[in-house]
Order: sequence, then C-alpha cells, then structure tokens
Amino acid sequence: MSDTLQFDVDLIQRYDNAGPRYTSYPTAVEFHEGFNAASYQKHIDLSNRRGGPLSLYYHLPFCDTVCFYCACNKVITKNRAHAEPYLQNLYREMAMQAELFDNSRIVEQLHWGGGTPTFISHQQMQELMRVTRQLFTLADDDSGEFSIEVDPREADAETIALLRELGFNRLSLGLQDFNPQVQKAVNRIQTEAETFGVLEAARREGFRSISLDLIYGLPHQTVNSFNETLDKVIAASPDRLSVFNYAHMPERFKTQRQIRNDDLPLAGEKLDILQSTIEKLTDAGYVYIGMDHFAKPDDELTLAQQKKQLYRNFQGYSTHAECDLIGFGVTSISMIGDSYSQNVRTLLEYDSAIKAADLAIFRGVELDQDDKLRRDIISQLICHFSLDIADIERRYPIDFAEYFHTVFPQLEQFARDGLLQYNGEHIAVLPAGRLLIRHICMAFDKYSQVTQQRFSKVI
Repeated sequence: MSDTLQFDVDLIQRYDNAGPRYTSYPTAVEFHEGFNAASYQKHIDLSNRRGGPLSLYYHLPFCDTVCFYCACNKVITKNRAHAEPYLQNLYREMAMQAELFDNSRIVEQLHWGGGTPTFISHQQMQELMRVTRQLFTLADDDSGEFSIEVDPREADAETIALLRELGFNRLSLGLQDFNPQVQKAVNRIQTEAETFGVLEAARREGFRSISLDLIYGLPHQTVNSFNETLDKVIAASPDRLSVFNYAHMPERFKTQRQIRNDDLPLAGEKLDILQSTIEKLTDAGYVYIGMDHFAKPDDELTLAQQKKQLYRNFQGYSTHAECDLIGFGVTSISMIGDSYSQNVRTLLEYDSAIKAADLAIFRGVELDQDDKLRRDIISQLICHFSLDIADIERRYPIDFAEYFHTVFPQLEQFARDGLLQYNGEHIAVLPAGRLLIRHICMAFDKYSQVTQQRFSKVI
C-alpha cells in the first residue's frame, strides 16, 4: 500500500472537512434557474458543430423498498404499474432530445441508474432499449460502455441474460454489507446467494466489467464485521469495487432519520474500517483508482488512469471523456459542451413539462473560461494525482503562478504536510495526499469556501 497510499490518521483528522465529490465543476450547488431550455439548446447547437460521440443517462427512480442510508432521488412503491406512465414520458423526452442532436453522432456510453433500474419489467426493459435504438445511433459492435445498476434482490439469471442481449456489457451490483445486524438497521436484507448468483450469471453471459458497491460507516459496523464482508467479496473477485463513505445527514435526507445516531460507528472506528479495507483490497491486488474506487490491474479504469485518459462524471470515474452527456428523467443531469443542466425533481413537474412538449430542464450553469480552467485542473488532480503546469499554461494560456497566487499558500502547507510536491512545472500528489484529494482540489475551487456546509466530509 505504501507505493500508492499512505494512511496517516493525524493528517486525515486535520483535513477531514466537508467538500465536493467533483463529479462536475462547478458542482450542482452552483446550478441556477437562469439557465433554461433555450440556454441548453444553444449549447447543443455548438456541440453539433463540434461533433463527437454521445453518452446517454436514464434515471429510473422506482424502488420496491427504501434503504435508510439512501440519499438518491427515488420513488418508493410496490405498485409496478407506476413505472409505465413514467416510461411513456421518458419516451417523449427522448424524442424531443433526439430531434436536437445530429443523428450521425454515435452513442458510445449508456447508463441506467436509479432508484432501481431492474424495478421495471423485462418487457419494459426491451421497449426502453428499442426506443433508444430507434432514436439514437448506438455503437453496435459491443465497443460501447453500456452499464446498468442492478439490485440483486430484483434480478436473476434470466434478467441478466436479457440485459446482455439488450447490449449491456457492464453492471454494478449494490451490496453495502452482508452482516445481518447492519442489513436490518438499514432496511436492506440481501443474501449472499442472491448477490453472488447475479454476479456469476453476469460472468456466464460475458459482461466485460462487474462492480460491487459497499458502504462503510453504517450502523453496527466494526472492523471485524466489515472484514467478513470484504473476505467474501474478495473471494468472488469482482472487476471493480466502490467503497463509499456513509454520510449521515438526516437533516437533509428524511429516510436517514430511521438510523439511530447511537448505532453509528464512532469516528475512530470508521477510520479503522477504512484503513483495514484499503489494506485488504490492495493486498488482494486491487488498484486504488481514487476516491472510493478500486479496480483490478487489467481493468479499463486502471488502464485509462495509467494512460491519463480517466475522467469523472456523475456516475463516478469513467473512460469516455470526449462524450457529451444527455440525461433523461427526473433530476438527471446533462453535460453538453461547456454547460451543465438538470431536469426537474418531482414526477409531477416532469409529467407537466413533458405533456406540454417542453424540455424538463429547470436549472443549470454555463462555464466561463475560468470555470473551464479550474475544471481541467481539478479533473487532472482527482483522476491522475498529478498536474502538468506547463501544459495548462500552454492550453489556456495563463501564467500559473500569477493566476493562482492565492492558492500557493495552501499548496505550500500541503507540501509541508507531505500531501504533495510542486514546482513551476508540475504538481504530484504523494501517497499521503491521495485519500485527501478532494481537499487538495478544493484549493482550486473558487466556490467551495462558501458552500462547504452543503457537502459531506471528505473521508
């Protein structure tokens, strides 16, 4: 672990402030309602002139049961019929969006997220993909990155076979923790047989990448109990792992109020769980990609990072930085050219907009040159743990030291603390700084100092 990560408890405690996860820059906190559908269409026109591939994201918000830790936009219902009117609106939105984009642009990336995408029926899955192929030009040689989030409680071997037939070649399995006491406390009862049965089915069907999602910091977790889950996961050998920090923010997320504060691990125990997790996964051969992500040495994420082709979007780390992203459904976020935009939050608002033949966008942001510069710097640091200052100066152009003169006192403090090294040509994040990369990125974020209270802690 010492080659890539150094777990320094004193540094972590000193720097463990609230901060963004940088799935975008500026972050969604900076989106505003002055950015509307007309603004969005302006950026589409610019995007079509430039050309390039597309990425499609579909938000399917329905869940059969509520997981108490969840902070996602979701609709909890056992009535599967509720999905049908939503899907009909989704098809209308897709048609409106498809009219705006050059049909020659190839969709190289597609993702179904939630909620629980596998909440919808097999027939509805087939129809959604049929309409997608009718309206957009999808890469049809299995070279695209077509992924889906799967709840093993809502899928079986037949479901996985269908998803592969529809063109999906990557999937992410929600797990969180196998411990029965933890599962009961967060209202997610899920067996090993369900989870690993779906994983093995995906392998048989030839999925190119399989990821498992875990969460540390949940009620009743200890180092020993979480290690038991990790041992079982490592034995199953998924291609990727995401190990998320549970951010307990019951004042913002009502479902989290079902979790008792007294049941949560103390800060010291939580750090011990994280340290043990990192050691076990790296000892098992997984590469620390950054933030919460680990991957095998031959995984596309690892190879992209080595080639400095990795980037981040709203699904986390990815390998298709050149794609413009179109989001469909409630709360989905699009990234078109130098802009971000977001759809309305509720089913009622979404239904009203779509039935009025309007795009469902209610806010967004247009990036100025300073935003683009800072986004580039933050992306390089959070994806590659390094920054080529000379390259930044050539491409923008600026005098880096002069432009960021207010940042240098922070860089000097980071250097004294052993988080990074820097000179006039390069910034290199050291092993002790990689777990604190969000904090390092915040030094270049002109918005973060006034919005920290909106974010979770960096560890």
